[in-house]
Amino acid sequence: MDAIGQIVHAAGQAYEAYRRCSLKDRKKAIEAVRTGLKGAVMNLAERAYRETGMGHPVDKARKIKLAIERTPGVEDLGTEVLTNDDGMVLTEYASYGVVAAVHPCTNPIAVLINATISALAAGNAIIHCPHPRAYKCSQLAVDLINESIRDCIGIDHLIGILPSAGHRVTEELMNHPDVDMILVTGSDTALSAAFRADKKVIGSGPANPPVIVDETADLEQAAADIAKSASFDYNLMCISEKAIVAVDRIAELLMTAFARQGVQVLNQEEMAKVERLMTNADGDINRKFEGRSLEEILKKAEVQYHYPAKLAVGEAQLNHLIVMKEIKVPVVPIVRMPDFKSALKAALQIEQHSRHTAGIHSRSIERLEEAARVMGTAVFVKNAPFISAAGFDVEVPCALSIANRTGEGPVSARHLAYRRRCVLSKAFRLR
Repeated sequence: MDAIGQIVHAAGQAYEAYRRCSLKDRKKAIEAVRTGLKGAVMNLAERAYRETGMGHPVDKARKIKLAIERTPGVEDLGTEVLTNDDGMVLTEYASYGVVAAVHPCTNPIAVLINATISALAAGNAIIHCPHPRAYKCSQLAVDLINESIRDCIGIDHLIGILPSAGHRVTEELMNHPDVDMILVTGSDTALSAAFRADKKVIGSGPANPPVIVDETADLEQAAADIAKSASFDYNLMCISEKAIVAVDRIAELLMTAFARQGVQVLNQEEMAKVERLMTNADGDINRKFEGRSLEEILKKAEVQYHYPAKLAVGEAQLNHLIVMKEIKVPVVPIVRMPDFKSALKAALQIEQHSRHTAGIHSRSIERLEEAARVMGTAVFVKNAPFISAAGFDVEVPCALSIANRTGEGPVSARHLAYRRRCVLSKAFRLR
């Protein structure tokens, strides 16, 4: 048996033991995982930062802490009951089996923990496929999780990890006959390979989240919210604001509001320098600066950096590559449009029908409703930082995988299970 086969076999054996456990045991295992990881948050964050070379350790620690504390457990698996004169229909969520989970290098540990707790809550085993740039920190997280589960309920290998990272071994795992489900976060290449594996797939593909700011908006609040979200971990979050579409009437006022929030506002010449830096010779996005600090990017672009700014904004044309393609850097382009209708049309064009994330700052109830309906994204944020949709600073369950390609939206335990219907004729009606 080869290395992949051994890992899948071990996960399958662990799953068979775990599926015989009670819901109380699942809860105990998840609580043990949460407890076991809490003391390692900063260590995992710093290791992820050093290994990937992206983001900010303190922000990464916040993401990891959020995933540990706020990922829903077995409470996400609601039971549905219908009774009438014909009897009773009971619908519940059942475990799927062995899940293969592919993760990005942008948010490796938080996504891994989020997926692990969701899989455990659904009653599954899970095998992680980390990005090559985040393998060692992912291995450490898996070791800590397995130790907690083993000490709590006596089952080993419930959480697995590939022996190495890369497309070849990941595809081999996906196509293994004893893998029952594939969860892909943030990789279009891996998602295409998952669809070819001919099994259940939950997948998040590309995103390019735009935010509309209209003339009715509270501009100070809009600037503060966007600054908070787009600067977080140097804009590595897939749901963070990647482009601003401002109604022309308030565009200058919005940039002034950004300046008051400590955001560096770039002039036309400075923005052009950043645009050139972000574009390769072949006309595509230069991704080597993703997850890098504003100071590093501006210095490389030969633009004076204003300490202590964490985010910069500047005007750009709608059809420019830095607007139309997602690039995870703390420089956000502002596109001016003459009115709300054209702003909404531009936002739809920027989002490119990915159906991932979009949002708006407006005081108009009608525009809030129209923008949400027209954009049709899995996540739509109104008058708030986009990262709030993941659970930051609000009472929202943590979801770090947004399955826009397969339609589940923010992924939680219920999506890693399958619905079973049990029908009982002429019984259990008490009305």
